[in-house]
Amino acid sequence: MESLLSLSFDYLSSYDGVKIRKGLRQLEGLLAQICLSRTPIDRRSSVVSNGASKQTTKELSSLKNDPAFREFFKLQEGFEWNVAIRLIACLERLLSKASNGQNDLLIVSTLELLQGTLLIHPPSRSLFAREIYMNLLLDLLDPTCCPAIQSSTLLTLVTALLATPANTRTFETLDGLLTVTSLFKSRGTSREVKMKVVEFLYVYLMPETPVLNGSGGGLHRSPSKRLGSGEGGGRQVGTKTTDEKQGLLGRHLSNVEDLVEDLRESMPFGACLV
Repeated sequence: MESLLSLSFDYLSSYDGVKIRKGLRQLEGLLAQICLSRTPIDRRSSVVSNGASKQTTKELSSLKNDPAFREFFKLQEGFEWNVAIRLIACLERLLSKASNGQNDLLIVSTLELLQGTLLIHPPSRSLFAREIYMNLLLDLLDPTCCPAIQSSTLLTLVTALLATPANTRTFETLDGLLTVTSLFKSRGTSREVKMKVVEFLYVYLMPETPVLNGSGGGLHRSPSKRLGSGEGGGRQVGTKTTDEKQGLLGRHLSNVEDLVEDLRESMPFGACLV
């Protein structure tokens, strides 16, 4: 796995779009091998399958027992093999190039791969507690960026903020709410991007529960019992309530109460955070 990551990183460090695309595809293939399992297809049920295998998504609960996942997770704990930091550096190089269709596609592909990486390895989200990396995402929400980049950036922000209150505080400090709401209110913003903004705000307004970094290589969730231990079931340091975040968002957007009411009634994301 180290040799594959090393080769991919070499491609990603290039300024050549063809090499960058190759590096992204190699990383995508690696993550696909970790997250997808192959099951045989009945030849009688598909004439065109030719006995090929069918890819199905693995259950999240089973990933922690997968040897490939455990090896990947362990490698991500160190700087040398961390995929997220390499993708962020790739984004910085792509942003320094002149905007064109091919470059925009590479940015979108990099953002999509970063989303998956942050979901598979939650501790990598801590990178976005640093202002320089959070600013990079906010720069990609500039009105001059194409709608595809803006939409992908909003989804990346969602994965970066999930169960990581420190990142949310950095986002707020850098006037992230002003950036997002300005994009929403702009007449030049596409309808699709505005819908992504609303989805992002739902996630932003959710109650905050930080991810605990365990010593094992399993998936990191936010079990309420452990979070409450030693705290008397109290609130975690550095977190904000939905009401507090509603007040911050209300400085930039009207009718925030409707968003909060809908969030509390429908619970669109369930009771757990990734």
